[in-house]
Amino acid sequence: MDTSKIIVITGASDGIGAAAARSLARAGHQVVVVGRSPEKTNRIAAELRADSHVADFADLGAVRELAATVQAKYPRIDVLANNAGGVPSARSRQVTVDGHEMAFQVNYLAPFLLTNLLLDTLIESKATVINTSSSGNRLGRIDLANLDSEKRYRGVNAYNNAKLAEILFTRELDRRYRSQGLASVAFNPGNITSSFAQQPGDANHWVTQTPRIVRRLLLSSPEKGADTLVFLAQGTPGTDFPSGEYFVKRKVARAKRQAYDTGLAAQLWDRSVSMTQS
Repeated sequence: MDTSKIIVITGASDGIGAAAARSLARAGHQVVVVGRSPEKTNRIAAELRADSHVADFADLGAVRELAATVQAKYPRIDVLANNAGGVPSARSRQVTVDGHEMAFQVNYLAPFLLTNLLLDTLIESKATVINTSSSGNRLGRIDLANLDSEKRYRGVNAYNNAKLAEILFTRELDRRYRSQGLASVAFNPGNITSSFAQQPGDANHWVTQTPRIVRRLLLSSPEKGADTLVFLAQGTPGTDFPSGEYFVKRKVARAKRQAYDTGLAAQLWDRSVSMTQS
């Protein structure tokens, strides 16, 4: 019996995405590598002898093109890992070509759109959607009147808000489609040694500037950060883990209280649909 899965991983050209892709490919799964940098994405794909696609989540048009390409090429998708993301500059608010605050779009709105565009295939495949969140969700706050952080902007706050939004999305996706066989989960990979926050002004840039021995205590390797993603991707929902939950180190964990507000989750979904309409 063939137990291999078709696993699409965004943000797979570096960090935990690349580490997860390597681990899952070694386990015999068909990994589809998606990244923003053509050079990095192609390098990982060549290493794994995997398919690759390039898309910049700061452009929703690119997300739509990615979804159309993926849907045409893969009649079945067993796992969609929405792992792409980034920490914005803490000094100034950046707006995408679509008019949205950068962190909110890249970390939440683009994955929301990609998932919805692939929804028919995901439901038919009885797939698992995995959203990479962060411990920062506990410091986030969803204000439906300020999703694009036009008021009181701080880069770290925008990032934390987006990571909280991912958990609300995870739970609402589960509520809407679990009965049709779709599973959805979110997880926190921890603080990882990668290029994720290497630029001056990034919210976590201070960590990368500490002495190496201190960084070893504060940061985990990409492989350790990817462990829960790999566990969820290979597991069976309902047997190995419950759908609709937030995970830390393979176990269900508690997110911020606001993440469990079902009314807010439904409203955020509706607002997100409006924000992603072309």
